[in-house]
Amino acid sequence: MKFTKKLTDAFNEQIKAEMWSSNLYASMAIYFQKAGLPGCANWMNKQAEEELEHAHKLIEYGVDRGGDMKISAIDAVPTEWAEPKAVFEQVYNHECYVSELIDKLMDLAIAENDKATQEFLRWFINEQVEEEKNAQAILDKFNAYGVHGMWCIDHELGKRE
Repeated sequence: MKFTKKLTDAFNEQIKAEMWSSNLYASMAIYFQKAGLPGCANWMNKQAEEELEHAHKLIEYGVDRGGDMKISAIDAVPTEWAEPKAVFEQVYNHECYVSELIDKLMDLAIAENDKATQEFLRWFINEQVEEEKNAQAILDKFNAYGVHGMWCIDHELGKRE
C-alpha cells in the first residue's frame, strides 16, 4: 500500500515538529552550558540527538512507503528561561504536546486503514510514554530537592549516554 497524500502531509508535519524539538533541546543545552550546568547540557544534547533520530525514522519510513517526504523550514526556538526548573517544565509540556501529535498520526493511520503505519507508529507511542515519564521524573527531583539540589540533579543528568 502506498502512502496516501493525507499521511504524507501529516508525516511531513511530524518531521518538522521533531526537527523543531531537536532545535529546542539544543537551545536548552546552550542555556545550561552558559549556566555552568554541564550535566543538564549533556542531557539536552542527547535529547536533541534523539529527536533528530525520530525525524529520520519518519523520513525513511515515508520514503519506503512512496511518500513525497520533504524538509520544511523550522521556526526559531526559545533561547531564554527564568531558571533551570522552568526548562524542564517546558520539556515535560512539550513532550505531552508531541504525544498528542503522535496520537493524531495514529488516528489518521487508523482512518486511512493503513495497518503497516499503525504498527510503525506504536514505537513512537511507546517512546512518548517514556519521554513524558523521564521529564516528569526530573521535575519530581526539582520539587523534592529544590534549588539546593541542583548540583545533584546536574550530576545525575550528566551520566546520560
